[in-house]
This record gives sequence, C-alpha cells and structure tokens, in this order.
Amino acid sequence: MAQQYRITLLPGDGIGPEIMTVAVEVLKVVGKKFDLQFEFQEALIGGAAIDEAGEPLPSTTLDMCRNSDAVLLAAIGGYKWDSLPSNLRPEAGLLGLRAGLELFANLRPAKILPELIDSSTLKREIVEGVDIMVVRELTGGIYFGKPKGIFSSETNEKRGINTMVYAESEIERIGKVAFEAARKRQSRLCSVDKANVLEVSQVWRNRITDLANDYPDVELSHMYVDNAAMQLVRAPKQFDTIVTGNLFGDILSDAAAMLTGSIGMLPSASLGASGPGVFEPVHGSAPDIAGQDKANPLAQVLSAAMMLRYGLNQPQAADAVENTVSSILQQDMRTGDIMSPGMKLLGCSAMGEVLIETLEKL
Repeated sequence: MAQQYRITLLPGDGIGPEIMTVAVEVLKVVGKKFDLQFEFQEALIGGAAIDEAGEPLPSTTLDMCRNSDAVLLAAIGGYKWDSLPSNLRPEAGLLGLRAGLELFANLRPAKILPELIDSSTLKREIVEGVDIMVVRELTGGIYFGKPKGIFSSETNEKRGINTMVYAESEIERIGKVAFEAARKRQSRLCSVDKANVLEVSQVWRNRITDLANDYPDVELSHMYVDNAAMQLVRAPKQFDTIVTGNLFGDILSDAAAMLTGSIGMLPSASLGASGPGVFEPVHGSAPDIAGQDKANPLAQVLSAAMMLRYGLNQPQAADAVENTVSSILQQDMRTGDIMSPGMKLLGCSAMGEVLIETLEKL
C-alpha cells in the first residue's frame, strides 16, 4: 500500500509560484516511482497573503500547516511591501510560521557540486570538496529576545534595543540536533559563539561542552564567530557541522552558501521536536525576474528532496531527486544564474521538463 502524505504548499511571492510548480511535478513523479501518495494543499503567506487577507500569515494558513506532514515553502517578499510596518511585512509571516510550528532548528547545507566548482568566486583548491552543514538556532536569540523596540529618551533621542538571550534548555535542544546531525556526517562539530565578550555566549559554550559528554563519538571544537567567518573563506574544508545561535547562524549560513557559487542552488530545512517541518530554498523571491521564466528551480527541487529525507523519512526518494539534479548539471544544462560559456541555457519551465524526463529514466 502506498505511503500517504499531506503536504502544504506555500508558493509565496515573486518567482515562488514558478519554482513551486516544478517541485510539485518532480514530487509527483518520484511518488509514482517509490509508491508515495501526496495530497497537496496550497495556502497563502507573505506578500500574497497581505494582498489577499491583509496579513502575512493568516490563521487558516498556520492551521493548514499544522495539520500536514510537511510544509514546502518557496519564497516571500518583494519591493512592493517594503514600506509596510515591520509587523505587516512578508518576513513577519515567515517568523510567525517558525514560531507557530515551534521550528527551532534550521539545517543549511553548503555542499559544492563538482559541476559548479568554477562558479564559486573562490579558487578551486579552496572550495573543491566543501561539504558543510550549518545548524542554526531559529526561535531564540536576538531576533526574539525582550526587551526590544525603538524608544525615545527624555531628550527625544531615539534608541534601538534588541536583547540577545538564551536559556540552557534552548541551547540543549539545538545542541542535540547538531550532535545528531554530526553523527550522520563526519562526526565533527564546531560550536560558534562570542564567549570572550558576551555572557550569553558563555552560557552557550558551557552547555554545549557539557552536552558533548553524551556524544563521545563526536569531536567538538569551539570558535569565535569573527574567526569562523574568516575561516569559512580561508579554509572551509576544515568544517563539517557547525552549530550556532540565531544571529550568527543567519550570517554564517549565507557566507557558507556563497562558497558553492550560487545561493540559487541551496535548500534548507527548519525542524521542531515534533510536527511538520518547513523546507525552503535559501534564496529570495527575485521579483525582478518573476514571471519571465528565468528562475532557477533547482534549490526548490532540492528543498523537496530535503523534505523527503528529513521530513518524511524517505531517503531513497530523496537520493533519486538529488541524483537527477546532478545528472542534469553533468549534461551542462543551466539556468542563467549558473550559466557558463558553452553550456545549454534553459528557462524555469524547460528545466522542469528536463528534470521530469531524467527522473523518469532513473
């Protein structure tokens, strides 16, 4: 009997609907190959939700996501909504989704594909073989700490306040995710903090160090965030798995992404202790090319593969999707963002057609 899964689709804004269409078609094909039955339901988030419902995350969307096995998100945001108050901007919908589903762990792989080594801005000998997983704490730290806001003093001078705060329980749960992730890789974990100047980082480092006693098979190291940023571009192959807080993870995961040559190729997973995870590409909504059939759908497709692997426990289906992407790149087929001389340029829909044809032959 076919395994049945309910998937909530959040196409969002900009190029989101285009790349989501490709990912859904890929999932339909891989479902047939591995006897998986998907029930897709679509909901609004971000700018599309603001235009339709007046808010970036309608309660109906959150309810739909909670009652699914996994959530596949495309992209949110755009110039159109930049002037709105912060609580009504598309990004507030994403933060609300993470909080509403209690998604505290963000997994961001940065793996250099052999076919794209020359797309990286760093030298081949620096990036060849890079395979990093950044595990970022997602629902605490300076983005959520209180007090926060913009306040006026007695002299009417404005002061902006954000609070970086972590409780030991928050550190422990993200630490466990990171140690488990490292176990599935090369069993090396680097915890990144700023313990030389921040008390919150001192608590972070102490708790991660204590937690290491439960994982004697994982080699733990520590690094200050400024040094980690430098080392990512100096010698990235020294890293296997990185665990860090919300702000540092936001910055370092984007830096690691660019090692691979294009942020348009990278997926991510946001997971909680239970319930559905959210799987999405790390790139933005690219409103400047929306509707022009120029978008690269591969990060969205690889996000669907992460959904199969981490959200639905279907590793063979995930392997099939990832192998399909590699096969297409080996055939020198590219969208504009990863195009090199002598290769075949494809639009978003054409890339989707090639993906389907290749997957069906596997």
